[in-house]
Amino acid sequence: MSTSFKGIAVVTGASSGIGAIYADRLARRGYDLILVARNHKKLDEVAKRIAGVTGRAVNAIAADLNNKVDLARIETLLATHSGITMLVNNAGVGALAPLLQSDVDEMEEMIELNVTALTRLTYAMVPAFVARGGGTIVNISSIVAITPEILNGVYGATKAYVLALSLSLHKELADKNVRIQAVLPGATATNFWGAAGGSVEQLPNQMVMKSDELVDAALAGLEQGELITIPSLPDVADWQAYEAARQKLIPNLSLNVLPARYRLSAAA
Repeated sequence: MSTSFKGIAVVTGASSGIGAIYADRLARRGYDLILVARNHKKLDEVAKRIAGVTGRAVNAIAADLNNKVDLARIETLLATHSGITMLVNNAGVGALAPLLQSDVDEMEEMIELNVTALTRLTYAMVPAFVARGGGTIVNISSIVAITPEILNGVYGATKAYVLALSLSLHKELADKNVRIQAVLPGATATNFWGAAGGSVEQLPNQMVMKSDELVDAALAGLEQGELITIPSLPDVADWQAYEAARQKLIPNLSLNVLPARYRLSAAA
């Protein structure tokens, strides 16, 4: 392909859905790929298809990021492979049932993948990017990061963590030429719903975005320099107002004087 070479993009959870589409789109934009997922057969199929269509080098690595040995292998790869220029932290699982109907061991496994694995991969990647003078990290969060009431609360909390980490990294790495983007998908037509014990067909059609349109929107947001991309949000001014309100809170969140409403309670 005539597209200029942009380095190597690592995509986790790349054997299907959003991850596989990211892999396809990044290859078409000039990236060679390292694809990571548990399902070796599906991952190889994705890798061969993308390599055949785009002519890019695509390396498939089967790894279970909930397995400490596998996770350590990918951490070492990120920390030592000098050709990597982008990491897409896409691997994750979800849950739909409320706390009273959820298994705590399954919730722990979700936290290990959505939070712990993502954190360790980020810790492996960031120092390497800083040492090389730049790079890009895309973290796939969710709209439940800011609306945790609508699905399983532990799932929402894991995605809120991803959003918070992304905001912090953006500030910390602002002068290091390391780009951070958090993508907050709404309901998307992927196997997420079936894996979480539900069905996307139960949702109104107007709520569900096609997965390829989601990824295309996310990449457009990245190209436009967005820190937070909410693909289905009609008016970006709504997010800007939300963020402006959050920023307004910050100077008053840690003060040494009680507000009047609490002084009255203390006096009573």
